Amino acid sequence: METVLDNTLPIGKPKWLKVKLPIGKKYTELRGLVDKYELNTICTSGSCPNMGECWGEGTATFMILGNVCTRSCGFCGVKTGRPETVDWGEPEKVARSIKIMNIKHAVVTSVDRDDLKDMGSIIWFETVQAIRRMNPKTTLETLIPDFQGIERHLDRIVEANPEVVSHNMETVRRLTREVRIQAKYDRSLAVLKYLKEQGINRTKSGIMLGLGELEEEVIETLHDLRAANVDVVTIGQYLQPSKKHLPVKEFITPEQFAKYEKIGLDLGFRHVESGPLVRSSYKAQKHIL
Repeated sequence: METVLDNTLPIGKPKWLKVKLPIGKKYTELRGLVDKYELNTICTSGSCPNMGECWGEGTATFMILGNVCTRSCGFCGVKTGRPETVDWGEPEKVARSIKIMNIKHAVVTSVDRDDLKDMGSIIWFETVQAIRRMNPKTTLETLIPDFQGIERHLDRIVEANPEVVSHNMETVRRLTREVRIQAKYDRSLAVLKYLKEQGINRTKSGIMLGLGELEEEVIETLHDLRAANVDVVTIGQYLQPSKKHLPVKEFITPEQFAKYEKIGLDLGFRHVESGPLVRSSYKAQKHIL
């Protein structure tokens, strides 16, 4: 799921992590609509550093299935605990928000719902269907949880057939147990491989850096993702959401991010977005091409 970040930059963080305030006519217009209609976007709730740029391109990210996750990943600022009951009207609400905002490319993500028999996959399917009905010209990316790797749940995403299906590895193999406590590295790879095998046109994944990974481990993860026929990869800097979360071990330089981008492109990824402020949905509208 999309990492929720605190954009407050305390003394000591490198200059390349400073964020410009979002500006522009399109941003101002969309911000006004979000406030007026109380629309729920991960862009605003997560204080994404790229919000102005993405909104200017007509792209926005929406989170479904509530704001409480059943997992307790060490990097993520989303609340963990017992989620509320499913809102079966949510698919129409999200579709309506996209229509009001006149979004050209929508990214939909969610919390993990391991408490539900279907892991939330039915709401996922209904949300994509509702968006299609109400916004036939809008393209879609779904940033999904692993659904515990259960194929019948993944098949609902396949049936919905969004233009892009994304599932984030988040980190390298060695750090997965610490960073993604209830997740498994190989299971996430298997999910991505299965989606591609079932006919998803464009698959995508993302990793965060600065958690103590080694360069060779990042390169290994890139190789693993290509072996699973993943088309698009995003690579960004981890920032600590609060003192309760995993600390930042290292601030990766722009030069190192550029190196990973070249490695990824040389491996054959269709798109590689690699930089300190890159997040899962950064330049998402490009990834359907």
